[in-house]
Amino acid sequence: MFFVTGAKSAGGASSGGGKFRDDRAILLGLAMVTASIMMYFVVGITILRSYADSVWTEESVCIVVNSTIMADVNCSYSCGSDCWRGSKFPCLQVYVSVNTTGRLSRLSHNEESWESNFECFYVPKCHKDTAAMHHMIVNISERLKPHQQVPCYYDPSDQQESALLTRLYDHSAVFYSLFWPSCMLTGGTAIIFMVKLTQYLSIMCEQVVKIKR
Repeated sequence: MFFVTGAKSAGGASSGGGKFRDDRAILLGLAMVTASIMMYFVVGITILRSYADSVWTEESVCIVVNSTIMADVNCSYSCGSDCWRGSKFPCLQVYVSVNTTGRLSRLSHNEESWESNFECFYVPKCHKDTAAMHHMIVNISERLKPHQQVPCYYDPSDQQESALLTRLYDHSAVFYSLFWPSCMLTGGTAIIFMVKLTQYLSIMCEQVVKIKR
């Protein structure tokens, strides 16, 4: 009698431990699924929206026609809580010829630079050291010499006359931003499926044993 009671107690403890492990695995799977959905949401309102709204979708080769440092542009930087001070940086204008269309376009570094100031190729982060910003713009100007070929992106619908040197988010950035949430979603779903499958097979085995008895 003692041995039978002990076996039942051990079986109950083992069953309880198995259920606890299953619950933890399901919680892990649900946490991974929830995290992946949140990542999809963040990616959707940031990277995917910016990628979809961009009109510079066609890649080509551009030939630098002219690269000129124009007048200084005023900017402001934060110096503390509710404190803003003014500074300035030189505006570099770059004109290129798009090989695919033969059109003369003003070149911007990316969508962010174009939105900040479409007349200037690059808009540096504003700070009080105007000499450093000037030195940065001069270095960029020296790299974009006339007749130099550079990769670029243009608007095939001709809604925007400007061209971009790079895009904030290209095809590879979109792929990798969706790859990791997809892996997490697949992993979480697989964990939940395997746990439920194991539970189902365990129940089926118990029923088979009862039928044989």
